[in-house]
Formats: sequence, C-alpha cells, structure tokens
Amino acid sequence: MTLPLLNDFPLQATDKLRYGDTDRQGHINNAVFATYLETGRVELLFNPDNPLAAPGCEFVIAQLVLDFRNEILWPGSVQIGTRVAHIGRSSVKLEQAIFQNGRCAATSQSVIVQIDVATRQSAAITDSARARLTALVVTPAGAETE
Repeated sequence: MTLPLLNDFPLQATDKLRYGDTDRQGHINNAVFATYLETGRVELLFNPDNPLAAPGCEFVIAQLVLDFRNEILWPGSVQIGTRVAHIGRSSVKLEQAIFQNGRCAATSQSVIVQIDVATRQSAAITDSARARLTALVVTPAGAETE
C-alpha cells in the first residue's frame, strides 16, 4: 500500500506533542494516536460558528480502524489530514492520516453517525451538511471510481 501524503487531505489540523504522551520506549504512546485523529474530526464536526449537526442532533463515532505505520517521537507536532470517503443517510465515513515531519505515521478510517439527542437514534444528515461534506470528498490517486 502506498502511504498518503498530507496534501491528499483537504482538511488539515495540527496537534502539539506532549511529553506526557510518551511511553517507556520514548515514543508517543499508541493510544494517543486516537486523540490526534479526534482533533481532525472535531475541526470538521464542531465548528461553533457553522455547526454541521442538525438542530437537536450530534455526531458520535461508531467505528474506528487505526493502522500504525511509523512511530512518532517527542518533541514536536503532528499534522492530521481528514477527508470524506462516503456520505450515507445518517453516517459519514472519514479517512484520516497522521503525519510527523511529512512522514505518515498512521492511517485511519472511521464512521460517524448523526443522532437525535433526545431519542439517541440515527438522524438523517441535512442537505446543507451533505453539501459541506461533499466538498471534502476526495478520491485517492490510483483508486478506482464506480
């Protein structure tokens, strides 16, 4: 598998590495990788000036697949790339990658679902949210299209 580049992702975020995130081997603990991915998702999902979720709804993560590609070393920062792979009725599949100094350290796929806060059941994504998400759909280079 060819590893992605940061420029393959239309949405990019940065997170600072913390000394407390290191493990006894001296690199960033693998559990912290999920926190970096959350940083990328939050920038997409929770813009207080322009919420993506419908009124009375919120997004929850339903699935997270994380593949470790390289270690991350303290100190420094990481960049998180996020793109939309698929938009369903109430769910969105995201593809993300974590980079340090231009090198891909991890790749991830996740599914987030919009739910109604009161009923805790899935709720359809609005047309306006669908349009915003569609702008972040990227077909990776070399991928076949349907």
